[in-house]
Amino acid sequence: MIKKPISADSHITEPPHCYVDYIDPKFRDRAPRIQRIDKIGDAFIVDGMGSPVPMGLVAAAGKDPAEITTDGVAFEDLWKSGWDAKFRVADQEKDGIAAEFIYPTVGMVICNHPDFDYKKACFDAYNRWLQEYCGEAPDRLYGLAQVSMRSPEDGVAEIRHAKEMGFKGVMMPGNPAVEDYDSTVYDKVWATAVECDMPLSFHILTGKSDSLSGQVRGPRINGFLSIIRGCQDVMGTFIFGGVFDRFPDLKVVCVEADAGWVPHYMYRMDHAYKRHRYWMKAPPLKRMPSDYFNDNIYVTFQDDWVAFRMKDMCNVRRLMWANDFPHSDSTWPWSQAMLEEHTKNLSEQERNWICHDNVAELYKLAV
Repeated sequence: MIKKPISADSHITEPPHCYVDYIDPKFRDRAPRIQRIDKIGDAFIVDGMGSPVPMGLVAAAGKDPAEITTDGVAFEDLWKSGWDAKFRVADQEKDGIAAEFIYPTVGMVICNHPDFDYKKACFDAYNRWLQEYCGEAPDRLYGLAQVSMRSPEDGVAEIRHAKEMGFKGVMMPGNPAVEDYDSTVYDKVWATAVECDMPLSFHILTGKSDSLSGQVRGPRINGFLSIIRGCQDVMGTFIFGGVFDRFPDLKVVCVEADAGWVPHYMYRMDHAYKRHRYWMKAPPLKRMPSDYFNDNIYVTFQDDWVAFRMKDMCNVRRLMWANDFPHSDSTWPWSQAMLEEHTKNLSEQERNWICHDNVAELYKLAV
């Protein structure tokens, strides 16, 4: 029997009160807020960041490509289920989805904020709001708390607090405040994640090297192809940094960076390690890099048809399908038709693994 899919990566649309009402009072005057801007439409203004976050792309699911725009969109015209859980289940049913794992939208941009004190205050506010949002449909909406990584000690405390709040995992910023993720100063964070059984998610557009606003070579659309690089860099940092040697039970999720590239990336890592590890001073590893990728790293994707076809070249039990609702890249409301086409060469078991079982097992869902 084909099981109803679970989206491993969906999003909310932060409402105007998300940060203002839930943030530490000393940051309230600077809290991210929506403002209507001439020629741009409604956009989130984030203190300390140069560009506003327009609402056009964040809830463009289901639109004709010719109608997708960053500008001129009003918040009240967005899908209500993005911020009101009463409407969410109906949109899940429209797409044939059993449940969703929820990531932020504006919060993705705030991951790149240079002020880690401000970032932590925003993330704490978001997590309080998200707990209430998911609590309205607890068997259909599973939130991932945002962690600031202002310090290793904060990382430990925030993961523990996220567990206490009922979240199934945490979303990490692409870059921490202290050193980088391969540093042993973060071993206490990884130990806590293993102890609490909290997978660590790294989403595209949350690091310095994968921003859509960065310098692009050639036409602007060429920059769209580079946004998966930040996630790849994080995966390589964990693998070559020996993090999985020290914490073999640590689970990391590479989110919305597609998956069709995984076999070549594993080959490339193995080639680099076998051929160049001495002159490049790579730390010694107990296993080949591809072994860690196969065992410790999960990847989510939407309509990446290559991912379904290469499932025998990687660990099929680490592939997790998602619909990315309500973002512009979403397969909603056509997910079922897309899956019917893209999974036609898979066995029923393989389809269930990728679309349901892998994510359910990772997050210990009783479904």
